[in-house]
Amino acid sequence: MDFDKDLQSIQLARNLAARAKEAQMEFKHFNQKQVDKIVEAMSEAGFREAERLARMAHEETGFGKVSDKIIKNQFATRDVYNSIKDLKTVGIIDIRSNGKVVKIAEPMGVVAALIPSTNPTSTAMFKAIISLKCRNGIVASPHPKAVKSTAEAMNVLSEAAEKAGAPAGLIQTLTIPTLEGTNALMHDKNIAVILATGSTPMVRAAYSAGKPAYGVGSGNVPAFIERTADIKKAVADIVYGTTFDNGVLCSSEQAMIVDRPIKEKVIEEAKKLGCYFLNPEEKKLLEERVAKGAKLNADIVGKPAPWIASYAGFEVPPDTTVLIAECTKVGKDEPLSIEKLSPILAFYTVDGWLEGCHRSIELLEFGGVGHTMAIHSNDREIILKFALEKPAFRIVVNTPSSVGAVGYTTGLTPSMTLGPGTWGGSIISENVTASHLMNIKTLAFETNPVNKGNAVDSLEGTGVRRTEAGASGFTNIIEERLRARAGNPPVGSFNSSFTKKESNKRFGSGISEDEINKIIAEFKKH
Repeated sequence: MDFDKDLQSIQLARNLAARAKEAQMEFKHFNQKQVDKIVEAMSEAGFREAERLARMAHEETGFGKVSDKIIKNQFATRDVYNSIKDLKTVGIIDIRSNGKVVKIAEPMGVVAALIPSTNPTSTAMFKAIISLKCRNGIVASPHPKAVKSTAEAMNVLSEAAEKAGAPAGLIQTLTIPTLEGTNALMHDKNIAVILATGSTPMVRAAYSAGKPAYGVGSGNVPAFIERTADIKKAVADIVYGTTFDNGVLCSSEQAMIVDRPIKEKVIEEAKKLGCYFLNPEEKKLLEERVAKGAKLNADIVGKPAPWIASYAGFEVPPDTTVLIAECTKVGKDEPLSIEKLSPILAFYTVDGWLEGCHRSIELLEFGGVGHTMAIHSNDREIILKFALEKPAFRIVVNTPSSVGAVGYTTGLTPSMTLGPGTWGGSIISENVTASHLMNIKTLAFETNPVNKGNAVDSLEGTGVRRTEAGASGFTNIIEERLRARAGNPPVGSFNSSFTKKESNKRFGSGISEDEINKIIAEFKKH
């Protein structure tokens, strides 16, 4: 063990968390316009550098395909930005019940972001964008195999953010990543919330750190082709899904389940697309080298099918896209029924949708419960039956699972962090986005009086409307009034004439307690 490296990593983690917190204490006073300008600049910078960062990630890790990593980087910046650009994250964000309930956004603080080696640049940029959208700071902890590419992705966004007006130091990267350093980061007093994407042990460590945490686990995605499906499209979708970036997304298809009447047609279509069906001897070799004891060999993660076949001890045509092994069981006795994170599919034949339903449940419960599954069918009742009964929180229909679950080919929230819910050991069952990284304060007027009187009972009469746009507009009116006050600094900027103590008493909207009281006094005049 390199104790010096461990100690350096721990000290660096502490320093970065403190620096990010200092910057975030300033950033929390920024108004919505300033925040949105910064986040847009980050998104544009990451999108411009998508290809360069994809090549860096591929060269450093050896995982996946450059072309698909470019798509992921573009998705994690521009698509994610477009999905959150209109989200209100500063001041009054919603008004309900005729002005009796007012929702006010507050930042969480500094986010500790654990970044996986499988998606080292896309996930890093995604987490930075959604964190800053809510006026948080962020410290990224990269996987040791992807330090350079993750750090460069964060640098690209940090430079763009600072040029757009963000405080220096808001975005940080742990460039000496060790387990000890990451653990110190997650436990640091300056960290408010942990956003963990990675191995199951790392996610468990995040939940045991004593901090609020969003953890996401593994997937073992089954894809069922029911007899009414468009067979050609279904097979093409599954092949696309499992080969996208060579299968490193946790939402990638891991098993193809086929209704018996269409089995031969499915096999025919799969072979047209370069799929190679293993014979019993080849299957045994693959099991020994890839999934011995139902434990994945990390050496094959994100590698192309011909490389994996050669590694296992047999040869396939160089244009092979997917290795397919016919299986009859799920569990340790069927090693290839695990999540493989590579273009390898277990192939199951079932008699009817009910048996397909049971097989899907078995696969999900063997390492992917709560995550994702796909169904290819034109029978709406069967599709609904799958949605109601499967232990997965994303059931994607007639689309590739890998990119459908993240929101690239579906209407799901664009995200690189997919919650498997309590079934999968997580507090969240949705696609994680910016709305999960802000606190919401509520101003609530009395609706069921216990004493009579003439107290103000709502914000009616102050120009407050119930729509979100109205709420935002009202926040702007308040801030404009405050900016007009003589000697008051612009909202969202840090004025050195305030002491640090005085500055920290100010709220996330940039409005001090005294100023709030004066605004309330104005309300009473109306």
